[in-house]
Amino acid sequence: MQKKIKNHWHIQITAPHILAQAVSVTGIRTMRRRGLVAAWQPYRRRKGLCFLAAVACMLIFSYMLLIKEEEDGNTQKSENLRAEEHHERREAAVNQNELDYEQLKRPVYEKPPVDLHALGEFGRPVKLNLQGEEKRLEEESINKHQINIYVSDKISLHRCLDERWNPMCKTVRYDYHKLPRTSIVIAFYNEAASTLLRTVHSVLETTPDILLEELILVDDYSDKDHLKEPLERQITGLKKVRLVRAHKREGLVRARLLGASKATGEVLTFLDCHCECHEGWLEPIMERIREKETAVVCPVIDSIDWNTFEYLGHAGEPQIGGFDWRLAFTWHTVPEREQKRRRSPIDVISSPTMAGGLFSVSKKYFEYLGTYDTGMEVWGGENLEFSFRIWQCGGTLEVHPCSHVGHVFPKQAPYSRSKALANSVRSAEVWMDEYKELYYHRNPHARLEAYGDVTERRQLREKLRCKSFKWFLENVYPEVHVPEDNPGHFGMLKNKGMSDHCFDYNPASEQDVTGQKIILYPCHGMGQNQFFEYTSYNEIRYNTRQPEGCAAVEQGSDQLTIFLCRENGQSVPENQKFIFKEDGTLLHQQTQKCVQADRPTSMGSPVPMLRACSNSDLQKWFFQERS
Repeated sequence: MQKKIKNHWHIQITAPHILAQAVSVTGIRTMRRRGLVAAWQPYRRRKGLCFLAAVACMLIFSYMLLIKEEEDGNTQKSENLRAEEHHERREAAVNQNELDYEQLKRPVYEKPPVDLHALGEFGRPVKLNLQGEEKRLEEESINKHQINIYVSDKISLHRCLDERWNPMCKTVRYDYHKLPRTSIVIAFYNEAASTLLRTVHSVLETTPDILLEELILVDDYSDKDHLKEPLERQITGLKKVRLVRAHKREGLVRARLLGASKATGEVLTFLDCHCECHEGWLEPIMERIREKETAVVCPVIDSIDWNTFEYLGHAGEPQIGGFDWRLAFTWHTVPEREQKRRRSPIDVISSPTMAGGLFSVSKKYFEYLGTYDTGMEVWGGENLEFSFRIWQCGGTLEVHPCSHVGHVFPKQAPYSRSKALANSVRSAEVWMDEYKELYYHRNPHARLEAYGDVTERRQLREKLRCKSFKWFLENVYPEVHVPEDNPGHFGMLKNKGMSDHCFDYNPASEQDVTGQKIILYPCHGMGQNQFFEYTSYNEIRYNTRQPEGCAAVEQGSDQLTIFLCRENGQSVPENQKFIFKEDGTLLHQQTQKCVQADRPTSMGSPVPMLRACSNSDLQKWFFQERS
């Protein structure tokens, strides 16, 4: 019992201990849990705060993105608006510039409205089927002016011309404020009213007002009534037009100088009194002279038919000026060397000579060069003299492809050119050095021509230190064939057996020297169509004209026909080779036949023919320089 009680006591004693332990373990666990909770609690609070912070950051970031996008959108809109405004301003500026440019281009007068059905409009030919009195009046006008003035009178003084220039010319823009102003000088003598007034209106209606200083008309002592008071009435009120009258007949050279002496423009522009100007004709010339003051510039001269007034201009490559050994002006194509030099189809083209009627030159440079040779009378020859002087004294002579002016070339000269020979002699004596002999050989009568005193002109050449004519031929006009003219091998080619008969050749026209037969005709000693040269290349050259012709024998024929000669550096065609033997025989090398003076069976001139060689005097030939 005691033991049980002890055990029970023990149990009872032990139980609280165990319980305490249990309580203690539970407490510890609880305490641990509470410690963990207590330890986690701040972390939970921090996690919540972080989460909230993250959410807040996300919200703020999203808001900022929205704000940024809105700002970017607004910026883009602003930029777009600014770009649109800038584009509009630029467009407005371009439009304004274009308006300003068009304003600068405006001519002195605008052309009146075009009547599409009017005679001759746009340069169309006028062909009238006239009879009776009308036909008589037309023929009378042609005989009087060498131009069909009857037709001219029926064409508007303000007619428009079709565009006949290279399309690239229309794209060129000019700084009008920097271009020089020009005085245009037009000399006339007994010109028909309609052609003169059409020239005046054409100038005023195609020339920018900003570039025209004045238009000076010079009356070279005309005696026609319509050029007196009626002309004054017709030009009164026309802006910038002045009329100057000479007190005696001066001739073209001095009449032009009279006009130049009254001019106030920086540039002198000379035109003939029967011209029509193409749109945009003046700007390219003024631009070139602004670039190079020593350039003398010509427009492309388009032909206007003297009978129908058809405007025959074209947009292709223009021709340039040359000369033959008669000192006659010639046209020819642009040589290959010049084509290679140019960078563009609308670049200026160097020209050895000019036709003379239409050109522009700096007034200062014109005076520096000695203006015109005032010893020249009326007209003819002054164009070549001035051309030689320009080149030999340091200037350039050019044709501008973008400048076109139509010109009526009369049927023939309307008045005497009796002084042209003396003018040519003055040119030869002053500028051609030893080469003047080539001119005199082809114009023997020129040696006897009185040409006045050229002392001052020779002194001018020395003062300006001008180059030689040899330099001109080698550097400016190397394409021209320089004759050899060896003694005993040039002049009249005469036959021994048919006394006083010479080789004679008359080409179909000045523009086509080939294709005709050589005949024999009584010798006249005047050179020209009876001048021939035998060269060291075994050619018989007809070389008073350009291009030069050579005697040739066509296959199947025994007659001598003129063909074009070879160009410099080329070989001689076999059918053009003749051996001139010491006994006077002319042997055609290809056929081995001799040239014989032969009278045809039918009536007509005798002719040189190929025949079997014999010892006949009809096959003996010799050259005689002059009769």
